[in-house]
Amino acid sequence: MRPKVAVLFKMKSKPLEELKKWADVDVILYPSVEELKEVIGKYDGLIVSPLNPVPGEVLEKAERLKVISCHSAGYDHVDIETATKKGIYVTKVAGVLSEAVAEFAVGLTIALLRKIAYADRFIRSGKWDSHRTVWSGFKGIETVYGKKVGILGMGAIGKAIARRMKAMGTEILYWSRSRKPDIEEEVGAKYLPLDDVLRESEVVILALPATKETYHIINEDRLKLLEGKYLVNIGRGTLVDEEALVKALKDGKLKGYATDVFENEPVQEHELFDYEWETVLTPHYAGLSKEAMEDMGFQAVKNLLAVLRGEVPETLVNREVLKVRPPEEVKML
Repeated sequence: MRPKVAVLFKMKSKPLEELKKWADVDVILYPSVEELKEVIGKYDGLIVSPLNPVPGEVLEKAERLKVISCHSAGYDHVDIETATKKGIYVTKVAGVLSEAVAEFAVGLTIALLRKIAYADRFIRSGKWDSHRTVWSGFKGIETVYGKKVGILGMGAIGKAIARRMKAMGTEILYWSRSRKPDIEEEVGAKYLPLDDVLRESEVVILALPATKETYHIINEDRLKLLEGKYLVNIGRGTLVDEEALVKALKDGKLKGYATDVFENEPVQEHELFDYEWETVLTPHYAGLSKEAMEDMGFQAVKNLLAVLRGEVPETLVNREVLKVRPPEEVKML
């Protein structure tokens, strides 16, 4: 019997065509949690975007579900603990997405230090009345070149950021759950304890996933270590205590903050909007590129099919699931 799979967002057509060769597919665009609870019992597999929450209350009704393939590097929108208990495999993607997000992280950093977003608003609002206005008013602009850049999280995205930052003439410091000898050798990255990275860096880039351990990893105390420095976040909004962050900006302690992610999304009003000079804010689209979207689609399909073939993808998130439900028990293809 062919597997039955639900895709919960508008996936690129070519990956979707590939999936349909192997499974019966329903595309259900952005169902609510309640709507998903009503239908989840029919499916062997799900492919979900970060905009598709899959909480425990949904998984409790997923009697047939064997695999959730995340069309993203992040997986905090899925209740991993419940999925593991029920023997449901959860996978993520990497590769081109990492390159796209790393490129965006560098762009945010440059825009923050060189005030590019502010300058764009400045000229569009008709304030450029003379060169003197610019040269006298645009103070505190800095280059990325020559800076000590700290990276928290040295997975595929962190490594891609490190390579780009090294090419821009920076010194790379990093903290990760484990040391990464390959990137240390490749770009001369220096491993330090987390707080030492914050103390010694001039720019800190967050490239961590959202987990219980990383929740508010940048809190009021650690923001004190960032006094007079810049912070860039392309990980997840929950990495930063935004209330403490706004206070640090208000008090002039933090030099600047650039982020693609927020604690609560989408955002239509936020205290950060008041800090035009000190911030660069974008709507969670760092990975959004034609190349990355198509590549993610193929990877998400590949991961889902691998599980249904009784294989263990390298991108399996919850490896503990192997003890709960071995691969041969989910094999359908």
